[in-house]
Amino acid sequence: MPSLMRIGSHLLKNRLIVAPMAGVTDRPFRQLCKRLGAGMAVSEMVTSNSLLYGSAKTARRANHEGEVDPISVQIAGADPAMMAEAARHNVDRGAQIIDINMGCPAKKVCNVMAGSALLQDEALVGRILDAVVKAVPEVPVTLKIRTGWDREHRNALNILKIAENAGVQALAMHGRTRACGYTGEAEYDTIRAVKAEARIPVIANGDITTPEKAKFVLEYTGADAVMIGRAAQGRPWIFREIAHFLATGVHLPQPEVAEIHAVLLEHIHDLYLFYGDVTGVRVARKHISWYTRGLVGSSAFRHTMNRLDSVAEQLAVVNEYFAQAARADSRLRYAIGHENNCAQDMPPASRLAA
Repeated sequence: MPSLMRIGSHLLKNRLIVAPMAGVTDRPFRQLCKRLGAGMAVSEMVTSNSLLYGSAKTARRANHEGEVDPISVQIAGADPAMMAEAARHNVDRGAQIIDINMGCPAKKVCNVMAGSALLQDEALVGRILDAVVKAVPEVPVTLKIRTGWDREHRNALNILKIAENAGVQALAMHGRTRACGYTGEAEYDTIRAVKAEARIPVIANGDITTPEKAKFVLEYTGADAVMIGRAAQGRPWIFREIAHFLATGVHLPQPEVAEIHAVLLEHIHDLYLFYGDVTGVRVARKHISWYTRGLVGSSAFRHTMNRLDSVAEQLAVVNEYFAQAARADSRLRYAIGHENNCAQDMPPASRLAA
């Protein structure tokens, strides 16, 4: 099994890619995931509507200052000329790879015939891909799709051929149709069939939540890489866990409370700097919620967190919560250790009875 993959001139450090997620894969999140083991991270989608280029949101999404290479920017739209212009606009602002969104199932995207809605019109798919590839010959263009529009219309193989003919240099595929949304389970047979026919790298996406699942998907589909989305929310260290497991077959230990606290603080401080205090606090709320899933008392903590409006309040409550969680974790470790030590002091019969 090869350990690396290439997109154009970019040799990725591993086969693990952060999926583009609207409202999630901003620069702070991408940078953190890269630091914790991802080989590449694709930006949340950027509009192809040039009228919005001056908006604060679009300007932030085009801000790649200090970002680790390669910088992959996803663009979305349904008009070939506008998509070509969007590609040029983002390359001028630092994009090193242009990714085209034909996988988003959201109604507000599909209702304007963008995202996965485009899979219904293969001729338009071809025109968009041709226009974008020709617009930015200096950088590789990649494509993200679903397996098809619905289960009766899985046309991923057709899209692959159109993409290859246009000069697209990698294809990422989510193992669901547009009609599936995020319900049910992702299927990998279509990805496997596409990879068997592909002359370009294929990236498998959908329900990859553990190191074992990543290994299975890579082996079953033959994909060149896996793309991980929702499983990385509040768990950006999943990339180092998967990388270690793929390399050794051994699991890394789960992060301790202190490390979760440190990673969360790094993340939210970067959000404050990137968005400013007011918006940064609001954006941080969902990330804080994700980081604390499964920790003791997290439900009540999240309820309190969502009512706080200042950086100082948010940081104070986060630090207090993790201080309490660390004390609870220490007590638990002491209790387990004490119990094990007592058991070791028992004679064998007593230990068995215990």
